[in-house]
Amino acid sequence: MDRYLVFGHPVRHSKSPFIHTLFARQTQQELEYGLAEPAVDEFAHALRTFFDQGGKGCNVTVPFKEQAFTLVDCLSPRAKRAGAVNTIKLTDDGVLLGDNTDGAGLVADLKSDGVTLGDSRILLLGAGGAARGALAPLLAELPSELVIANRTHAKAQQLAAEFCDLGPVTAQTYEQLAGSFDLVINSTSASLQGALPPLAPALIHTDIAIYDMMYGASDTAFISWAKQHGARQTMDGLGMLVEQAAEAFTVWRGIRPGTKQVLRELKRNLGVI
Repeated sequence: MDRYLVFGHPVRHSKSPFIHTLFARQTQQELEYGLAEPAVDEFAHALRTFFDQGGKGCNVTVPFKEQAFTLVDCLSPRAKRAGAVNTIKLTDDGVLLGDNTDGAGLVADLKSDGVTLGDSRILLLGAGGAARGALAPLLAELPSELVIANRTHAKAQQLAAEFCDLGPVTAQTYEQLAGSFDLVINSTSASLQGALPPLAPALIHTDIAIYDMMYGASDTAFISWAKQHGARQTMDGLGMLVEQAAEAFTVWRGIRPGTKQVLRELKRNLGVI
């Protein structure tokens, strides 16, 4: 039976085995999917061992995505742009292909929730790996403007300069932010600590869409804050998790699973519904 894994540290909380088991059942694919939590300095060895022992593919999560980028034999265009790999496939000719499905998963989830990206003004909070993976797919949707805001302004400026060939992307400090945004995406991990990015409440209005890449059994700190200040459409990263997994499954198996029922099952598993 074909074997797949998710590598991370920590990774015991991962819902990837649950999701991919449902995908396999739905598409009648025979595979097994497990967890691997190597020490931070042992990822390269663990990855090589997995494929040497017959592994067919894997997902890669924190903190190994940038390291995986350097360990594969070739990169997809979107992985090359993102500078990080979250999906690896062993091709039929024995090549390790690195891909990045995070941004595609984000865009698919936003569209599934009815968010219009074309000609919209988007604010992206954070300038780390999650933001990097999202930028190219978001800019491909042709927003009127995409603004990156980050606590370290120089990092946001560097990211904007790197992606400015793909569309109208700029960097601003949190203090500089002004005007009306159609969509705010929080790519920071602040919600994991119950913290908030330093966003002015005045930027929140009733017609804005709020998206937090983090998720939990209840609203994240950022979503709760946005609701308190009048946001009516809020989304967490659970749908993105399922959509990026579906994209990875398609890379591996050549068949695209449906996501709506799997997302419902995942929410039930987490006690969200």
